Amino acid sequence: MKHLITLLTILFIQSSLYAQNITVNGNVSDQSGEPLPGVVIYEKGNQAHGTTTNFDGNFQFEVESTSTLVIRFVGYKTQEISATTSLIKINLEEDATELEAVEIVGSRSQNRTVTETPVAIDVINLEEVTAATGQLDMNQLLQYVAPSFNANRQSGADGADHVDPATLRGLGPDQTLVLINGKRRHQSSLINLYGTRGRGNTGTDLNAIPMSSIERIEILRDGASAQYGSDAIAGVINIVLKKNTDGVNVNVGTGVTSEGDGATGNVDVNYGTKLGDNGGFVNVTGQYQYRGRTNRVPEGQETFRNYIGDALAEGYGAFVNAALPVSENTEVYAFGGYNYRHGESYAWTRESDDDRNVPEIYPNGFDPNIISDITDFSISTGVKTKWNDWKIDLNNTFGHNEFKYNVNNTLNASMGINSPTSFYAGKHYLSQNVTGVDVSKFYDGFLNGLNVAFGSEFRIDTYGIGAGEEASYTNYSEDGSIPGGSQGFPGFRPENVVNAHRTNVALYLDLETDITEKWMVAVAGRYENYSDFGSTFNGKIATRYEVSKALAFRGSFSTGFRAPSLAQKYYSSTFTDVEGGVTIDKVIAPNDSELAQALGIPELKQEKALNASFGFTANPLDGLSITVDGYYVKIDDRIVLTGAFTSDDPDIGDELEAMNVGAAQFFTNALNTQTYGVDVVVAYTHNWDLHTITTSLAGNFNHMELGEINTNEKLEGKEDIYFGEREQMFLLASAPKSKFNFSVNHNYKKFSSMIRLNRYSEVELMDWDGNIDHYAPRVTTDVAVTYALSQKLNWTLGGNNIFNVYPSKQDPLSTESGGYYDAVQMGFNGAYFYTKLGFKF
Repeated sequence: MKHLITLLTILFIQSSLYAQNITVNGNVSDQSGEPLPGVVIYEKGNQAHGTTTNFDGNFQFEVESTSTLVIRFVGYKTQEISATTSLIKINLEEDATELEAVEIVGSRSQNRTVTETPVAIDVINLEEVTAATGQLDMNQLLQYVAPSFNANRQSGADGADHVDPATLRGLGPDQTLVLINGKRRHQSSLINLYGTRGRGNTGTDLNAIPMSSIERIEILRDGASAQYGSDAIAGVINIVLKKNTDGVNVNVGTGVTSEGDGATGNVDVNYGTKLGDNGGFVNVTGQYQYRGRTNRVPEGQETFRNYIGDALAEGYGAFVNAALPVSENTEVYAFGGYNYRHGESYAWTRESDDDRNVPEIYPNGFDPNIISDITDFSISTGVKTKWNDWKIDLNNTFGHNEFKYNVNNTLNASMGINSPTSFYAGKHYLSQNVTGVDVSKFYDGFLNGLNVAFGSEFRIDTYGIGAGEEASYTNYSEDGSIPGGSQGFPGFRPENVVNAHRTNVALYLDLETDITEKWMVAVAGRYENYSDFGSTFNGKIATRYEVSKALAFRGSFSTGFRAPSLAQKYYSSTFTDVEGGVTIDKVIAPNDSELAQALGIPELKQEKALNASFGFTANPLDGLSITVDGYYVKIDDRIVLTGAFTSDDPDIGDELEAMNVGAAQFFTNALNTQTYGVDVVVAYTHNWDLHTITTSLAGNFNHMELGEINTNEKLEGKEDIYFGEREQMFLLASAPKSKFNFSVNHNYKKFSSMIRLNRYSEVELMDWDGNIDHYAPRVTTDVAVTYALSQKLNWTLGGNNIFNVYPSKQDPLSTESGGYYDAVQMGFNGAYFYTKLGFKF
């Protein structure tokens, strides 16, 4: 606490510099004269210094006398006016064309703001957030600003070292649907096999989207399968791209940990310009990022790894967002981009006397270096038009993700001294094409307004695996006694090669009506038919009742469905695992394989979900907002990756030996889960002279319960292997009991400062010795200061986890990671300090 008080004092004093100022006050209303609460007014060139209108549309704050004020509100034209001491009357106009009306995720009505939706939605302004954080990737940024979003970097987890598995409300990475501009985003081709989060799941690679291309992120914290797609069990993340046309914005940053490693560098360039004279635009973003390795090997402590920490990552990408009106009622649009990332991560160490080493090649042993080259691209094109007051959006979106693996600083021990030291180990890829049409109309004469929306989608998914070079997977020893394949990451074999397809047809209907001025009800239904899993129907009902302008209650009830991903259905490999320092070759067999059938593993079936929520929003004082939302999510037949069945098993060992398999794992519907939780968000903004102080508290309480393990008749009594206590604890750890962020932002003239406290709950994991590793709660502190050198140039200095807090130490010979720490919420790199410059031209 002493440290916190000292930091607050320093930041406040250095922000409090004298300048001539004036008090501005006024009122904002719509074209009919109705007051507009929640309108944002800020100084141009210093978005952090501003205020919002109260319930009567009034505002008042102090600014520099030469300032220009920007007035911005969702669904209305942005205005700019000069600051003046006279009373300001502002009438905001709706967008010139109804095609430009803003649709908020969670509601298909374009006549509703985010505060009027019947479900919990976070709207994150990326420009504001990135100005006060040193995070380079979106997963880590959202970890700090969204209460129920959790992501952590893995170490020694193959491809998961390069794509952080992320969860919403503690559910699986593949149970959250990601949209861009309201259109479905393809998933990553990676399936997580190791680490402490997302085991057995695929997810969406959010880091493939440059943050500088994003205007805002909307997070719908509620089941939405009936609205957006059967896999939106945990919720929806909608990424809204920039449309600004105000020239060039450049951000340059760098940082390093307190240990002197993990150096980062980034350059982001965003350019926007008008297309024609009727509201057309094109916005282009380019990005380069670099992140160096970190190493947290226990000093002076015996360990099985020489390198434990973040992988090296380097990449570049570009994104574009454009639209062009072709008539008064019609516009064409397109958005998409390309991203390439090169990653390098060390596998577990092979000692000099290891039977997986050839001493003539590596007399001191070696550390295999797993190289991932990730390519991701997408393109979405469409046309919006209006016909007899019906708004029609016809769209096609294609996306592709591909991982290619190479391994260097390695060998194939069965080749002896003739072994190469680098290998191409194969690839996996996923592509998706979605063609859809969305139609909507607002009837203002029905009750107090009715919005009707309906549409259809046709989706084609493709998943594949390509084999590596022969020496990456082959055992060349005569009796097979010497380990074969590339150490660290054996290549995909010809028998692993697959090119699978699936189609999906969907129809939906979404109705929202304001029964009275205070009470709204929304009903949605969605039918989907999968070519390989049949059909499903999901429904949702949600409601909101406004007791007063200061208090409203909201709730929802819905069902959900998620078909197994193509990766869960078709992935197979022979890979190397390390259990307590012992290196073991294992097989992951497809669910419909001969091996799975021999052990009686049932065919995969869909996950089914039931989701309920209830909460309230309150604005008891000007500047104070409170939202509390409780939730319950029940998932039946949850898909997981089993433990390893071994050939020495007295009951099933013969079947494994007959197929020359030492250990095998499978994807299966193992259990039911129930998750209960509460999200709390409290924010307060106070303006005093030229000072604007904003405090916010975002918290999540979460509790998951696991049902009985569902085995088959042949494996009855082997629940501890099928999905044992150790695997169960990994699943529970993906739903931490709580997480809190408390932040204080202070803005004064050209200075802005931020302090944030992050509180992570305890986590318990089981190590390879069967002991419980207890990670105690931790609090970390972040700080940032920004100075506007001019309206076109600002400079930021900051630090994350500035007091260098680490998780609880464990026995490095027994943990999953092979070090003192597993991959828990807070990470284990310690303090990180950064600086960056922002330019506008």
